[in-house]
Amino acid sequence: MAEVLHHDNHGHDEHHHHDDTDITVFGFWTYLMSDLILFGTLFIAFAVLSSHVPVGTPSAKELFGESLGFVLTETFALLISSVTFGFAVLAAYKKDAAKVIMWLIVTWLFGASFIGMELYEFNHLVHEGYGPSTSAFLSSFFTLVGTHGIHVTSGLVWMIVLMIQIKKNGLTLPNTRRLACLSLFWHFLDIVWICVFSVVYLMGVL
Repeated sequence: MAEVLHHDNHGHDEHHHHDDTDITVFGFWTYLMSDLILFGTLFIAFAVLSSHVPVGTPSAKELFGESLGFVLTETFALLISSVTFGFAVLAAYKKDAAKVIMWLIVTWLFGASFIGMELYEFNHLVHEGYGPSTSAFLSSFFTLVGTHGIHVTSGLVWMIVLMIQIKKNGLTLPNTRRLACLSLFWHFLDIVWICVFSVVYLMGVL
């Protein structure tokens, strides 16, 4: 009888954890949709303000024409990080905590490279005298690209915390759930950046 009750309680706990996972993932999807609205608003603002280029200030073609290769390399760094994150998720399915941490480290390095290149680009523009206050176009550019960069930086911090938690406690249900949410977040940022690259850089140059 005691064994039956123990089994029932264990089953109830598993069901409870399963429900928590569903609620957490659903809540995170809701957050991503709100973030999508934020980026959508910034894209609209950029589309409107990108034509406001005062005489004597550079256009998108003049600014990004020569640095398109640099930004393309930056883009590949983020795209590759999305692939390596996929390997981390696959390792989690196999309950291999060591490989999860290894692939998260690789992902972090690619993500940090992306941020480093973005900061270099921002510093170069400001040093050349093309800061966010130069024109409405540059103001919208720094706001859109900078907002995405802040999100990626937040993801990198989250990744460090998650690696510490996995190292300490292993692939527990909460850690697996956090990995799933971070995976959604990271892939979402990849999609947003593809839109940024296409709209801001590629269309600006062409």
